[in-house]
Amino acid sequence: MKTLACAALLFALEAAAPTKILAQSAEVSGALLRGLDKITARITTFEAPLEREARFGTLRIVAHACRKRPPEETPEVAVFLEIEEVRPGVDGRLPLFSGWMFASSPALSALEHPVYDVWVIDCRTVADDSDLPERLKSPNLDRVPDDAPDNAADKRE
Repeated sequence: MKTLACAALLFALEAAAPTKILAQSAEVSGALLRGLDKITARITTFEAPLEREARFGTLRIVAHACRKRPPEETPEVAVFLEIEEVRPGVDGRLPLFSGWMFASSPALSALEHPVYDVWVIDCRTVADDSDLPERLKSPNLDRVPDDAPDNAADKRE
């Protein structure tokens, strides 16, 4: 009788435990970010490819991870970013931010900068670009030279 009761209890616990659903079935290629230049009041949407440097003004942004919840759960996107600033006439880079940014709570973990604001919009997957017009597709960073202008420049809103 005890064995049957234990088996029933284990079955009930297994059935009640939330099933683990992978939030990202598609391969993540980067993070979709939005930046505000407070001087010009321009808002720019740009992509920060994973483990590659994206440029926004004098900022250099590297996205290390992007996590997105599945659609049946409460929406949330979290991106681990490292943001540095390259100042003209100054050697080296000034680290400004390193940590997780959340799309649903941008003020929870925010970049503090007098000229720029950066916040998270979404994770980008390899399949995201397939339905977009050519002018809106993410740049192929293997073909972009290092001295090219920031990859946010042609996507201003």
